[in-house]
Amino acid sequence: MSELAFDGQREGEKVAFIFRRHIATARKGLLFLAVMIVLGIIPMVLWPNNAHMFWVFLGCVIIGLFGAGYAYLLWYFSIFIVTNERIRQISQKGLFKKTIVDLGLDKIQSISVNIPGAIAGIFGYGTILIQTAVGDLVISQVPKPNVIHNKLQDVARKADYE
Repeated sequence: MSELAFDGQREGEKVAFIFRRHIATARKGLLFLAVMIVLGIIPMVLWPNNAHMFWVFLGCVIIGLFGAGYAYLLWYFSIFIVTNERIRQISQKGLFKKTIVDLGLDKIQSISVNIPGAIAGIFGYGTILIQTAVGDLVISQVPKPNVIHNKLQDVARKADYE
């Protein structure tokens, strides 16, 4: 099995694991698709005998699919890379804009997990709070937050002993 690598990786730095936010963060794209489908159906209902209304409907669906695809791409390319030295957050903000934040494992004071309610419990996501002396890193809508929390604590503990 080959080791994972990423841009900006330091010499001797090894990737412990990678995770993303829950796929529910891309739900706005699905909502946009649903709204566009409804907007496309309305002219077909109002003018049922007009054949051009099918093309209006099809155009609305295509626009909705582009919107859903855009939301999916923003989710897919926004990742958290945990290494033996740091946590790197890569947030895709648009097609050509991305933000990268690094947090050294030696700066971490505590890691906590919160499952905010029944919906989060049912769909299996929560919030991880990483506290440091300079500020907090809040990672919301993390899938399987207890598993990620335990992995983060294990990596941080190993970094303390190295």
